[in-house]
Amino acid sequence: MITISDSAMARIKDMLEEEETPNMFLRVGVNPGGCSGFSYGMGLDDQESEEDVYLDIKGLKVVVDKESVRFLNGLEIDFKESGMSGGFTIHNPNAIATCGCGQSFRFKDEEGQPQACD
Repeated sequence: MITISDSAMARIKDMLEEEETPNMFLRVGVNPGGCSGFSYGMGLDDQESEEDVYLDIKGLKVVVDKESVRFLNGLEIDFKESGMSGGFTIHNPNAIATCGCGQSFRFKDEEGQPQACD
């Protein structure tokens, strides 16, 4: 369902090691909003609920809320180094359009809740 590149996996594991809270995991989701209707949510978390789906990706615990699962099939997460910085990139084959700022997207059958970009 979700693919995480080796470089992204290494960066995520480094981030988890830096955390002082035990049992942290990667949470990935889709939120309504953004210029095109939806935006991604991705971060470390330690709170779980009955509304979550759990994945084991290369030994990493990844949690996705049940509402987001249908939007994330085939999602690819990568980490790109760029000069003295770097960042995560997300490729979603289900997205049919992205906005100019690159932070939000739209699906074929879902409009989401478009908002003006800053």
